[in-house]
Amino acid sequence: MDFLSGEILPFDKPYEWTSFGIVARVRWLLTQRLGTKVKVGHAGTLDPLATGVLLLCTGQATKRIEELQAHTKEYEATLKLGATTASFDMEHPEDATFPTEHITREMVEEALRKFVGTIEQIPPAYSACKIQGTRAFHLARHGKDVELKPKTLVIDKIDILEFALPVLKIRVVCSKGTYIRALARDIGLALGSGAYLTALRRTRVGDYRVEDCLNFETFPEWLEKIEH
Repeated sequence: MDFLSGEILPFDKPYEWTSFGIVARVRWLLTQRLGTKVKVGHAGTLDPLATGVLLLCTGQATKRIEELQAHTKEYEATLKLGATTASFDMEHPEDATFPTEHITREMVEEALRKFVGTIEQIPPAYSACKIQGTRAFHLARHGKDVELKPKTLVIDKIDILEFALPVLKIRVVCSKGTYIRALARDIGLALGSGAYLTALRRTRVGDYRVEDCLNFETFPEWLEKIEH
């Protein structure tokens, strides 16, 4: 492999690692191995509490980041219905609870259909979106009011994988820019309740599938074995 000319390395990002942390670690390992600094970037952030496909580009392949970010993505998301958190995931504690007794599978199916197609979605306050040059999550963590404008995106498909109140597990096929945490928030509202994300796994980016990804923990051993 020629990491300087450019390679695309698909990783299965572990839980609680930041995307930046993965990039920094891989850059260090490649630099140590090659004896020269290697440029590394990622094509699409995954939240620390999410796992799954994270594409890293090295060398000249970093020029392909924008192209790779545009690829369709697939997620498996687990939601807890009947409660909300400030970040729409487990980064923050539950801040409110709502009834769920009225929710049926048919109701969920009908609600999910409303989110398929071209939709407008307001990103989470705890996100990397910028407001006058500052990341929204920095403002939110300092108690500032965060107002983000809706973004247009496309959701191709949503399937129910499991429905056992208060748990709802779904598969989502969507475009770049979709916040699954925000989708969880909106599904809760559509059901006359609340919802937040308890688990998220990105299973595909374009043709890159999670089952074909490199294991981050064993990457140093993999790197030792390959030729460059």
